[in-house]
Amino acid sequence: MGESQQTAGRVEWSAAAECPSGAAAGCPSAEEAELLQRWNSLATGFRELTDQLLGDAQREVGLPPSLLEVLCFLATTPEQAAPMRLLAQTLGFSTAGTTGVVDRLAEAGLVERRPSSSDRRVTYAALTPQGRETATAAARVFADSVRRRVVEPLGEEGFASFAGAFATLGLVGGDSCPGGTAGKS
Repeated sequence: MGESQQTAGRVEWSAAAECPSGAAAGCPSAEEAELLQRWNSLATGFRELTDQLLGDAQREVGLPPSLLEVLCFLATTPEQAAPMRLLAQTLGFSTAGTTGVVDRLAEAGLVERRPSSSDRRVTYAALTPQGRETATAAARVFADSVRRRVVEPLGEEGFASFAGAFATLGLVGGDSCPGGTAGKS
């Protein structure tokens, strides 16, 4: 069992195929292969859906996805500001990636850096008035896209179930607009 094929960026295992010679111990069982295929489809689909939702907002607002993610996240935080470290952790950006994104947003007049009043080692990224307007516009487009692309096909109950599944797994850490997508910066 278990010959692999690459299809659209994912590996699929064929239960009917034989393992490459001498690799039988290295092949997943039919049950494992099916489980991995389902997981791969879910992960790929979620990434593609997130890209579509961010693309909708990008076309409307004119900012790249990584900048939109930061703006929408900041729009949902207390005082519309967050420590740089929290941005990196929540959105899955590297430290350097977070710095670069915040630099671009600051150059555009959408965020400003603020020192923490309680810890001089901490720097906050905070929305400016122009950043609030842009974040609000992006959030509206993003929310409309979620309604159209996710809630309408799944229904309110299906969407609530889907979101509840992530909460059950402990994977929901905040209410950021597009959510974190690991590896983007």
